[in-house]
Amino acid sequence: MVALWAIVGELFRRGLTAIAKKAGASRQLIRSIRDGVRIVWIVIAAAAVLIVTGIASEFQALTVTGLAGLAISLALQTTLSNIIAGVLLFSDKTLRLHDVISYSGIKGTVVRVGLRSTLIRTQEGNIAIIGNSTLMSGPFINYSAEERLVGKP
Repeated sequence: MVALWAIVGELFRRGLTAIAKKAGASRQLIRSIRDGVRIVWIVIAAAAVLIVTGIASEFQALTVTGLAGLAISLALQTTLSNIIAGVLLFSDKTLRLHDVISYSGIKGTVVRVGLRSTLIRTQEGNIAIIGNSTLMSGPFINYSAEERLVGKP
């Protein structure tokens, strides 16, 4: 049973890493995601071992894993929000490289859409870094994507 959990965890970790690489995530972010998934699977496997061996009841193991999950999710709330928003921006094709956008008084060209943030080169040549969840929550104008998003008029 534990071996099955280890195999499923490893497959999940590899799939998540492949998606992150495809989305253009940095090596450090990919390493962090991989390590986070590994920690979660270790906690789940430890709880399963405690239940199978009879050291802990199912209730105790569920309580410990639930508290661990809550602590991890609260610690990673902003990061996970940015990652989910990055995946949505990528999959919805709302932003692409070289799109000209305006957000909160910043107008420029998209130079990178990452999992956690989007980089915009302003008209002055500066780079503005905007968190993906911030970008998704506020209205932004994409001057380059009308035909792609809405269709031909």
